[in-house]
Amino acid sequence: MNDDRTEGSMKHMKGRIKEGVGKMTGDSKMQSEGKMDKAEGKIQNTIGGMKDSLRNK
Repeated sequence: MNDDRTEGSMKHMKGRIKEGVGKMTGDSKMQSEGKMDKAEGKIQNTIGGMKDSLRNK
């Protein structure tokens, strides 16, 4: 498992928390930031997975 997957997972988790807090407090800006963080994390995690699979071939 490489750094991209780890960082991507952490960003995704941070985004989920931010989005949840934004929903609870009614802060639409924080909610949007959370959604963006989740998307970035998912992309970074996917890239890390692709790198891992290329290394293992």
